[in-house]
Amino acid sequence: MNYQEHIRVIQDFPQPGISFKDITTLLKNGPVYQQVIQDLAGRFKDKHIDCIAGPEARGFVIGAPLAVTLGVGFVPIRKSGKLPGETIEADYNLEYGKDKLAMHKDAIQPGQRVLIADDLLATGGTISTSIQLVKQLGGEVVGAAFLIELLELKGRDKLEGIEVVSLVQY
Repeated sequence: MNYQEHIRVIQDFPQPGISFKDITTLLKNGPVYQQVIQDLAGRFKDKHIDCIAGPEARGFVIGAPLAVTLGVGFVPIRKSGKLPGETIEADYNLEYGKDKLAMHKDAIQPGQRVLIADDLLATGGTISTSIQLVKQLGGEVVGAAFLIELLELKGRDKLEGIEVVSLVQY
């Protein structure tokens, strides 16, 4: 299926020169959204995954249904201060500063095989930070699954040694 036909591109959002890939047009189309999840699940079904971790917020809309489809748990990766239990945190850089991502300390058990899932791979900052958190808890990252990859930003280069799957490339 050509998923690109279902993704709206909005020019100059959120700032001039940015070509924003809006997946809400794909998400509202149930059969297409379901096919995205099935396609990603098919790529990782034989990887013996114990759980899927996804960064907020759009990592939830890819990661959670993917976890249900594969019959495994989902671990949310949130911004600092959003999780109620004891957490670990890691800093990451943004275009305009720094932020922190957090996971519950008991979210991943040592040796668990974890797939990271998100809607988009751009510079790789959020995903490399997510991988760092999983590894800090003793998890083994077996891959990273994305709906979209922005090739010119070379985010894949930050994920060396990790199997990366993206369904749409721009």
